[in-house]
Amino acid sequence: MNYSDLTTIFRRLALEAGDKIMEIYESDDFEIKSKSDESPVTVADEAADALISAGLREAFPDVALVTEEQADSHDQDVSTFLIVDPLDGTKEFINRRGDFTVNIALVENGVPTRGVVYAPARNRMFFTDSVGNAVEEMGPFDKDTVGETKKISVTDPNNDELMVVASKSHRDQATDDYISKYNVKDMKSAGSSLKFCLVATGEADIYPRVGRTMEWDTAAGHAVLAGAGGRVVRFDDHTPLVYGKAGFANPFFIAYAPGVDLKDA
Repeated sequence: MNYSDLTTIFRRLALEAGDKIMEIYESDDFEIKSKSDESPVTVADEAADALISAGLREAFPDVALVTEEQADSHDQDVSTFLIVDPLDGTKEFINRRGDFTVNIALVENGVPTRGVVYAPARNRMFFTDSVGNAVEEMGPFDKDTVGETKKISVTDPNNDELMVVASKSHRDQATDDYISKYNVKDMKSAGSSLKFCLVATGEADIYPRVGRTMEWDTAAGHAVLAGAGGRVVRFDDHTPLVYGKAGFANPFFIAYAPGVDLKDA
């Protein structure tokens, strides 16, 4: 795998998908459908998926591809693969709240090693460079030329004053009960995979997720966080979250800066 080419292609496809998504986001109206699990899907999800999938298949024809919007890709038994959520945070998109992202990642032997998270409505882009370090690009997001970037890294947290980030659309009592085990200085909420990126930049120390997610929801953010020195572990036993699981469903998990003193579930 040529990681330099991979980074270039991931970034370009994310930007192109972001343009397509914003074109629909800024329109007067767009169609909303329901998938088999009753979750919403829009024409923006489908258009972004078609664009990204075509680009990845052309560039990496020999690497398995898993994508949220193609159900037939969910039956694969793979440990090394490309994984895509073309529009993570569909509810944020529908409600025009802005916290939605394009997510593209490479998983190698069950570990997300490279990824891009692009939030087009927030003008924020995070990705792993050719050697796996996480950076945030400051713009202007030219398709062919990377703009100014800064290396990002997790905090050295103060366990007496932790900054916690939690889901905007999926906050529940179980999450609040777990958060109450920590000494919390402040809380912030965010949608989609941006929560991983806020831990990666040091804007938060810990993101606990006590709720259903799929691997395409988390892989790109996980890769960015890992590239910034962070970790993602299972909620129940604090072992590393691995990928390529049956059906690509995740257990509950915790994303955090390693200095956080993790509490038991």
